[in-house]
Amino acid sequence: MIIGGSASQDLAAKIAEELDDELCYVETKKFPDGERYLRIDGKISDEVTVIQSISFPQDENLIELLFLIGNLKDLGAKKIKVIAPYMGYARQEKRFNPGEVISANIVANLIQSAGADEFLTVNIHEKCVLDFFNISARNISAMPAIAKYIHNNIDEKPVIVAPDKGAYDFAQEIAQILDCEFFYLSKVRLGPDNVETRIVDVCSEETVNINAVKDKRAIIIDDIIATGGTIVNAINILKQNGAKTIDVFCVHPILVNNATNRIYSAGAKNLISTDSISSDTSKVSLAKIISDALR
Repeated sequence: MIIGGSASQDLAAKIAEELDDELCYVETKKFPDGERYLRIDGKISDEVTVIQSISFPQDENLIELLFLIGNLKDLGAKKIKVIAPYMGYARQEKRFNPGEVISANIVANLIQSAGADEFLTVNIHEKCVLDFFNISARNISAMPAIAKYIHNNIDEKPVIVAPDKGAYDFAQEIAQILDCEFFYLSKVRLGPDNVETRIVDVCSEETVNINAVKDKRAIIIDDIIATGGTIVNAINILKQNGAKTIDVFCVHPILVNNATNRIYSAGAKNLISTDSISSDTSKVSLAKIISDALR
């Protein structure tokens, strides 16, 4: 049995279709005072998979997820798998300043305390967050799904570019599937007030020749795009180095503070994401890779 929370109903329906499983309807509404109401419509099977991204509004979607898990346990479900395609609060995995809350740890504890038996997410921002769980917790990659989309929709062989070193694993994974070149952009401090961004080869750590992207179709890949500042910077660097066209792909399209317009205005031809978070950019479905992980 598959149950989709408010944040992931379309994705849940696609996963249920992939697995040929029952999709259970959930009635949700808010009372006038803002409290959440949930009712699961149907007979509960022994094993249930709940799909709910902890995306904006994070607190509401998290509470809904906890209510679903607890209610399923109370209704007799013996095993509950929780799929959070996007796990909110995963960027707050440690105490950066004295007195800060380690939000990711608390969220993990809430999910397992509510009754989850397994947890799965997609391209979690910090993998160490999985260590906060005492239940089975897995992270799967959306890069094969993105690479397949690129292969099916882009005729020419692109150059894959990570906007910073933190994203080069994603660029490498996609480039290996597509058998194409990949690089990352690195900020190099030349002086107190002089920072230069360079195109760097992942293997050699050497700055690559300008012709690396000149007259080529460049594809920027990242896990999360929030405000889009890093992506806009990457687009500008690639344009300066002669890239013919620039496409932007990400797993999780948070896209706040007019990020979409900023990215297109900077010169991106396309902005494409997965459906971990429902968005106008969600053209790559995670249904197949999540279904394969559940089989």
